Amino acid sequence: MTVLTWTLIMVGISFAIYIGIAIWSRAKSTKDFYVASGGVPPIINGMATAADWMSAASFISMAGIISFAGYDGSVYLMGWTGGYVLLALLLAPYLRKFGKFTVPDFIGTRYYSQTARVVAVICALFVSFTYISGQMRGVGIVFARFLEIDVTKGVIIGMAIVFFYAVMGGMKGITYTQVAQYCVLIFAFMVPAIFISFQMTGNPVPQLGFGQMLDKLDGLSTELGFAAYTNGSKPMIDVIAITAALMIGTAGLPHVIVRFFTVPKVRDARSSAGWALLFIAILYTTAPAIGVFVRTNLLQTVPNSTYSEAPAWFKKWEKADLIKFEDKNGDGLIQYYNDKSKDADFLAVAEQKNWKGNELSIDRDIMVLANPEIAGLPAWVIGLVAAGGLAAALSTAAGLLLVISSAISHDLLKNAIKPDISEKNELLAARVAAGVAVLLAGLIGIYPPDFVAAIVAFAFGLAASSFFPAIILGIFDKRTNKQGAISGMVIGLLFTVVYIVGFKFGGWSEKNYLFGISPEGIGTIGMLVNMVITITVSRLTPPPPEHIQHLVEDIRIPLGAGEASGH
Repeated sequence: MTVLTWTLIMVGISFAIYIGIAIWSRAKSTKDFYVASGGVPPIINGMATAADWMSAASFISMAGIISFAGYDGSVYLMGWTGGYVLLALLLAPYLRKFGKFTVPDFIGTRYYSQTARVVAVICALFVSFTYISGQMRGVGIVFARFLEIDVTKGVIIGMAIVFFYAVMGGMKGITYTQVAQYCVLIFAFMVPAIFISFQMTGNPVPQLGFGQMLDKLDGLSTELGFAAYTNGSKPMIDVIAITAALMIGTAGLPHVIVRFFTVPKVRDARSSAGWALLFIAILYTTAPAIGVFVRTNLLQTVPNSTYSEAPAWFKKWEKADLIKFEDKNGDGLIQYYNDKSKDADFLAVAEQKNWKGNELSIDRDIMVLANPEIAGLPAWVIGLVAAGGLAAALSTAAGLLLVISSAISHDLLKNAIKPDISEKNELLAARVAAGVAVLLAGLIGIYPPDFVAAIVAFAFGLAASSFFPAIILGIFDKRTNKQGAISGMVIGLLFTVVYIVGFKFGGWSEKNYLFGISPEGIGTIGMLVNMVITITVSRLTPPPPEHIQHLVEDIRIPLGAGEASGH
């Protein structure tokens, strides 16, 4: 059977499962819709959290970044992994004990202010729309290649699917759908990795096999004028800033935080966090190996081959407009090299060979998806990877849609604008909000500002600069008040948005980076600005009411404390 046939089979079966689960677990109340009635077992919630967490950026884009950027790409691996640990250990149990459905609900109650709640809603919408647009882009890329349609049509199909099961099932439907999606995506990620590791190194364990390839890849890279794969080119301050922004941003992501409200008890929140970390580690420890394998295969099969003899996979991705070849010197050979290299010896070789510039442009988001084709694996493996990429993108998109719909219906409409709204109308408003969110996210997915992981990195920066200080100080500093939290969130978010927009879309020169920090890492500075303003303003204004200070103390006291002594 052809790749297209296998793709239709794999994707069709997986989509049928997702839709079937959505119908079976349709939300019948707002508690079902927002937190699955708080009855999800820890191991199931851990698997769903892992699927929610491992988005298109993790499945599709992270290994692609590592394959192109080498050492520099490790910031995504370190930041996202460390961030989840930070969230699981430092925030999740306390937020679960606080007992609110959403991050804006926590902030509105903790800071005893509807204004704080509305500001938090705005922050949640900024973060979620930025993040979900990356997922829609990932869906479009998968469909563009494997169903042989353009990216725009692929995004539209993804919008329709995620709208159906997210709006029908709410958190209850999303949770059990995400369990199925985790099984699909992890199987799809690991099968080709094991195949290729054995094929290239004789070792079926990718985490061990890829180490044998690093010296070879360093040599292939330097021959083409690139830096050695294991060397970094980013300034260390930018590496630290991006890693920190991704870590801190993770701890402020509303769609991950809400997962800890779906379990029955605080103890279960800790347990499900541990399970999720285990499930996440399987993919995250494999991604560097896939990055090395696909980069090595690419450099061995494409450069200096004639276009007419280019591999079949090359032509197929070119047809999807995700690879572009421009024969600049008219010799019919594909020249792929670093035409910005400053190595005089390499430039002399390039001139001698009459190279007129790099002739190959590759969308790095295709590397994981193209990996099985590049390695010559069977068609069913290629179809499986397509289904896995879709599972990763759709699982996170569904969680983000729920955050957007609950922020509008529960936090804004129910708790700020119309407190007397009926449960039926609140549920209707949540579904309408999710529908509108799908349309807007799809539009951004069709006209993306960058590749998937970079878009997602911006979302993490926005979460770091807006939510994290308000959440962490809300839990551990009873003196932080509403004036400080509101000021910090507004200024931190505005600072980060202006910086990202200015350098990504406003034509600002990279020479003017603040301290040499790129837009992907500026969330760290935004977070520090937010933290300083929050603490300073809180100390210059009246303290929170006594009952709020007692509430903050209570959520940090373990359940059952004092029972042995009778206190």
